[in-house]
Amino acid sequence: MDTKNTKLILKDDCASCPSFEPGPSYEHEGPGPRVEAVQALVNFCRANSIWPLTFGLACCALEMRAAGMARVDISRFGSEVFRPSPRQCDLMIVAGTVNKKMAPAVVQLYEQMPAPKWVIAMGNCAISGGPFAIEENYNVIEGVDRLIPVDVYIPGCPPRPEALLEGIFKLQELISGKRHPLPQMRGMLAPKRDHPTGTS
Repeated sequence: MDTKNTKLILKDDCASCPSFEPGPSYEHEGPGPRVEAVQALVNFCRANSIWPLTFGLACCALEMRAAGMARVDISRFGSEVFRPSPRQCDLMIVAGTVNKKMAPAVVQLYEQMPAPKWVIAMGNCAISGGPFAIEENYNVIEGVDRLIPVDVYIPGCPPRPEALLEGIFKLQELISGKRHPLPQMRGMLAPKRDHPTGTS
């Protein structure tokens, strides 16, 4: 730190706790172009390598698993690495009904995830309690956003695997600022054919 235009301030007259306060000539400027370029690269890498937590609460977890199968193939978008430990993940997909008995575990798993981390609420039960949000059903949390912050909501009962892909796209747009960060999404890396036949 450049202390040329700063003055030393002692907190509570403590000689061992000095801190510096900016002087009058100090002007705070935003990050330079190099920092912005590095941040854009980091965000690009984060958006294309989202690692979800292997975590499912109810029937929506079946649709989440189906998104990893060959027909939908979530691995095309860098999100196929479902990790068993929250310390290796940056995305929690809350797929299913959250009960009060399960709420402490959901919060604990979220707190064990390293930052930056994101949450997708998948299905009506995770968003608002779904069909279980009635007065007699006192044990259901009416929305996981009452426990942890949610970045993307995927409605449906249950939502299809393609809806989860759309939620991943929204999250990639939230992270990198682009809906399709990879050029292959726009067909730039698709194989070129001299005589397309319409069949593959």
